[in-house]
Amino acid sequence: FLTLKWRKCLYFLQTIIRRIVMANFDISQFKVVESPYYQEQFNEVDLYKVAYSSRLPLMIKGPTGCGKSRFIEHMAYKLDKPLITVSCNEDITASDLIGRFLLDSDGTRWVDGPLTIAARHGAICYLDEIVEARQDTMVVIHSLTDHRRELMIDKKGELLKAHPDFQLVISYNPGYQSIMKDLKQSTKQRFVALDFDFASPEIEVIIVSNESGVDPEIAKKLVQFANATRKLVGHGLDEGASTRLLNYAGVLISKGVDIKDACQIALIKPITDDTEVREAMNTSMEAIFG
Repeated sequence: FLTLKWRKCLYFLQTIIRRIVMANFDISQFKVVESPYYQEQFNEVDLYKVAYSSRLPLMIKGPTGCGKSRFIEHMAYKLDKPLITVSCNEDITASDLIGRFLLDSDGTRWVDGPLTIAARHGAICYLDEIVEARQDTMVVIHSLTDHRRELMIDKKGELLKAHPDFQLVISYNPGYQSIMKDLKQSTKQRFVALDFDFASPEIEVIIVSNESGVDPEIAKKLVQFANATRKLVGHGLDEGASTRLLNYAGVLISKGVDIKDACQIALIKPITDDTEVREAMNTSMEAIFG
């Protein structure tokens, strides 16, 4: 057994090594280097800036493909902050977020997870579709979302105080909520929240035209078709065509694909396999595009 003196020396040496590793870690690799196109819908940009300046954890709610992730990329770019994104799923464990010991030729070494990297180096950590993660995994974020702003790394015996620039952002789609997949109130009430939805038709036309390079008149008809599919939600569709899919259709059209073929492979076939619903969508497409 090591004497107390040697244990102190070993702990001091480990601390120095950790600091050297931290100093050599290049957090700039997570910077958003190009400005992502984003069309503001309400005053969400100013609201986010205030939330970030106050280091308040943020929750973003909205349907699939409405621009939640693009918004976070846009804000990370504007604020010149690193952004670490985690796409959550039911297999994610606390170790996936915090980190784990790995074996290599020199024995074992600790590797920080994305949440720990963000908290240690001052990045924005974005947990996308948070409700897909297991409930027990979400408990680990609680201490980072209140006045403590700290993360207990049990396996290392380390209490990590979050960097002053660290912020936690989560997102999910309320349309997919269920008893089994919903955030507990103990988690929800640790965040300020922004509600997102599909942009107004006028703004969505601008988005699709700019993102895909398609002619504004065609973009207008694509948006009109998307809104027709959104009216079918609850009547055969779980969700209508998203802005993301509209951009895909626009890209195909701008590359020379026939408009109706583009609508088929980008706006109809991805969102339903139901024959009757597809027929209804085809009828709408014929009415809009002729």
